[in-house]
Amino acid sequence: MYTKEQMYHIRQELHQIPEEGFKEWETSKTIRHYLDNLDQKHMRITEWQTGYFVNIDGYAPEQTIGYRTDIDGLPMTEQTGLPYSSVHEGFMHACGHDLHMTIALSLLSYFSERQPKDNLLFIFQPAEEGPGGAEPMIQSKEYEALRPDWMMALHVHPHLAVGTVATKEGLLFANTAEFNLHLRGKSGHAAYPHEANDMVVASSYLITQLQSVISRRIDPIDSAVISIGKLESGTKENIVASRASTEGTIRTLSKDSMDRVQKHVTSMCRGIAESFNCEVVIEWGSAYKQVWNDATKTNDFINWTKKQPNVQFVESERAMTGEDFGFFLDDVPGFMFWLGVDGEAGLHEPTLNPKEEAIPVAVEHVIGYLQQAMNK
Repeated sequence: MYTKEQMYHIRQELHQIPEEGFKEWETSKTIRHYLDNLDQKHMRITEWQTGYFVNIDGYAPEQTIGYRTDIDGLPMTEQTGLPYSSVHEGFMHACGHDLHMTIALSLLSYFSERQPKDNLLFIFQPAEEGPGGAEPMIQSKEYEALRPDWMMALHVHPHLAVGTVATKEGLLFANTAEFNLHLRGKSGHAAYPHEANDMVVASSYLITQLQSVISRRIDPIDSAVISIGKLESGTKENIVASRASTEGTIRTLSKDSMDRVQKHVTSMCRGIAESFNCEVVIEWGSAYKQVWNDATKTNDFINWTKKQPNVQFVESERAMTGEDFGFFLDDVPGFMFWLGVDGEAGLHEPTLNPKEEAIPVAVEHVIGYLQQAMNK
């Protein structure tokens, strides 16, 4: 099994090479290097695009337990100043996937040397941040042949101390949907706006109206969010813009609310097109299912965690966070939990710097839990 120093080395190596979803070529090669150097006696490796399915055969299997990690990075410039900062310009592991991969490889290093009772299936999933790797992975013939009976995963939480584990049964993360809106009108001189069709104005009206979907179309007892994260329009101060594009995301705590919000977004786009005599095209991007933790599996994990002296359990709150692990949990029961990593910056921030001490804590905890789950 890896030492702490080896775990930290692997994490730092992976941290330097964040890559776009489905283009994690160097990451995939690095993962394969470490997999190939493990004891192969009870291990089988199956490639899927840039990801992997890795089996550990049990000596008296009665079930197959799945464990998923994500492997992609985010399109943002790192500002941590770490000596092992990203060497891929414009990309960073700002969501902890470098820690996630390291923990999964460390678990494999343990179970490859100590054959477990039941079968284990480790899934190295690409494109969690987008466009979404879980759904096509589940639809693959490789997954169909290897499908686990249940599965688990973790996600780092920078605002929880190292040694903290948090989760809850039922809804943990929200339904999410990303969208791009493209408005097309007519360009012209700023001095003659009546001869043009201004998409800066049209897009401003549309963005403002979209905010009313939540306040006037969703039950106030329910929760939903529409956020516009990007707006691009125009080329010069004295030219009426003929084009505008916005990118946004929807988060809801129920599937019905997601359907309702998407319906109203579509309706408002039609209204703007009619009002401003322009074209509005909607491109729906990644859509992630809610992360729903199975009550039986989650409570078994919680009850066991509360008895462990080396970690502290905290009841988690549900969050508007999106995670495509929800697709796996829609296929088989299981759960996800938060792992405290005690960082000053939050997830998706360019200064995120999780404490590496959380890695061996997670490895020890998951090994212990899997062993007791297999011995039940």
